[in-house]
Amino acid sequence: MALGLNVDEPETTCDDPNCPFHGTVSVRGGTVDGMVASTEMHRSVIVEREYDVTVPKYDRKMKRRSRTPAHAPDCLDLTVGDAVRIAETRPLSKTKAHVVVGTLDTTRDLGASSFSGPSDPESEVALDEIEASTGESGGDA
Repeated sequence: MALGLNVDEPETTCDDPNCPFHGTVSVRGGTVDGMVASTEMHRSVIVEREYDVTVPKYDRKMKRRSRTPAHAPDCLDLTVGDAVRIAETRPLSKTKAHVVVGTLDTTRDLGASSFSGPSDPESEVALDEIEASTGESGGDA
């Protein structure tokens, strides 16, 4: 465990000065868990997280997204779709004030509600089976 956070130090080393493990940047403030949405910038990623907001007028919940640019150290190999934890640092550039401190186990740490799709692919039913059980055909109108 490194940095006083619940993350493991990566096995590979790097010479990045903004790496929280091998460089001089200090980590302070809060941490945020999210998914990597983009890796197209050099040593940077966009971390996206979804959260619910209550709309008082309709007494319903609405999903919102926040996208946070974060520094990606060379010792972490990140791809789009990875679940990561980012921590607050000093401002590293005009838009970056967070750094990726580790990857997470997606099913345990973020929860299944953060991902779309069927939870059990074996439970999917084909349209032909539904039509056969009801005795209807989809082409007759």
